[in-house]
Amino acid sequence: MLPATFNVPKSHLQCYGESVYCINKDLLTICNQCESPLERFTSVVAWSISTARPTIFGSAPFNSVLGETHHVSSGNLNVLLEQVSHHPPVSALHATNEKENIELIWCQHPVAKFYGTSVEAEVHGKRQLKLHKYKETYEMNSPKLLIRFLPVPGTEWVGNAVWPSESAAVWAEVSQGILNQEWEKARDAKKSVEEEQRKLLRERESAGETWVPQHFHLTQSKERGWDCSPIRERVPPAPIVVPL
Repeated sequence: MLPATFNVPKSHLQCYGESVYCINKDLLTICNQCESPLERFTSVVAWSISTARPTIFGSAPFNSVLGETHHVSSGNLNVLLEQVSHHPPVSALHATNEKENIELIWCQHPVAKFYGTSVEAEVHGKRQLKLHKYKETYEMNSPKLLIRFLPVPGTEWVGNAVWPSESAAVWAEVSQGILNQEWEKARDAKKSVEEEQRKLLRERESAGETWVPQHFHLTQSKERGWDCSPIRERVPPAPIVVPL
């Protein structure tokens, strides 16, 4: 278990969502306003690159718990994420902008590879951007996250381009402890979250039950790997609103 002193006060699921809705310039809407196919393509490439945010060496978000959700609205964009699998970790994202008729469907499954002096997190899964106005679907890969230990520590993106389960509720006490630098409180709260998840897993295994996501259909095949598709056509407005 990673000590809370090495955590940033948010979960992986929240960070995943923030790459879509925490923006300085609305590049996503610009993709839908370009007239020519070439302009739209280059705009989609620019937007996709903008979702790869800088990371901080030595600090990591919380590992999202199974069934954790993150639901946020920013302007006309409604974003919903769910942790649909814990072992292996698989996160799903569905976002819609009804005004611009834009839809995002992402499925993310990171796989770590160790190389002695570095670790490379290869992110598997499909990332789709749908511009329904033009009947166009863009599918892209996620870049890899490289964490170097030697010779110079650092991180960079490489490669091609039944309790409350909202992220803010699950990790609220842990986040508050980190923000207040109350490390013992943060450690105990984090341990409590993780032990509760282990307890729920033992109960499901004892009852012979399989976890079923609330908002996504989850499939896996040898050819396509993990795939997530949203259950609902549109994402409703969220209880959390982020200003533009």
